[in-house]
Amino acid sequence: MSIMQFANKTPDQLHEERLAMLIDIAKELEGEVIFPICFDASVQISTVMKSKTASLQRIAHEVQKDPLITAKLLKMANSVVFNPMGKTITDLGAALTRLGMETARATALACAMQQLIRSRDLAAFEDIAKELWLHSIKTSMIARVIARRLTRVNPELAMLAGLVHDLGAFFMLDRAGRYPELSERPKTVEYLVAQWHESVGNILLDSLGLPEEIVEAVKEVDLPRDFIETPRNLGEVIYVANLFAGGFSEMQKLDIPDLEEPKELSYGKYTDLSTEMEEACQEMISLF
Repeated sequence: MSIMQFANKTPDQLHEERLAMLIDIAKELEGEVIFPICFDASVQISTVMKSKTASLQRIAHEVQKDPLITAKLLKMANSVVFNPMGKTITDLGAALTRLGMETARATALACAMQQLIRSRDLAAFEDIAKELWLHSIKTSMIARVIARRLTRVNPELAMLAGLVHDLGAFFMLDRAGRYPELSERPKTVEYLVAQWHESVGNILLDSLGLPEEIVEAVKEVDLPRDFIETPRNLGEVIYVANLFAGGFSEMQKLDIPDLEEPKELSYGKYTDLSTEMEEACQEMISLF
């Protein structure tokens, strides 16, 4: 469904407050996208990283402008997930080399998401935002495990895609905080976000300059698919990772008829990785 179809909803289908928010978002996304201020650093870092001529030194210089992101990257580079041999590093350039640029971008965005959920504007939706943030972190790490163990998909690209697959939901929650009557009905907003966050997210990901492969991979990730025995591409990796991070509950908010629990959730090839998935998720969450 396209963004401008927001405006085609009638008052009978949506309350006035919800319709107003959707129309406002649609208009906003037609122009230059304005991210919440806590995304400024991650947007700037992403801009530098996507430059084919940017040196490691230049990227490190840009990252160092944000002490929080710098600290998280160093901590992550020395975590068990990325440093199984226990060789400690203290130089940001070495950390970026060890982690890879996609992981660095993912970390910057994760910091922005965490700052956003702590803002006063999201106070009414704190529980929803925290759950969404944890889901995004889990999807990213599970995607990394699945990509490494079962496919030839780049694990760091899978990690970044998993993290941003629900970015549109964060944006919608931020905007919903501007509508007092919606702030009083967080459950209503939760279902509204479930229905529309993908359309919003597609535009946001493009605005961040993320690879087209990621933009395509996260489309329709909350819609049921035919059973995936082995993921063949990034999109299928994210779909399965999303399921194991609790994505089936999102599907249940989409009013899909005759919805059944996906077979992947009980398939041995995936469940055999459950311990590794859980350890990776907990390691990442502990960094924040």
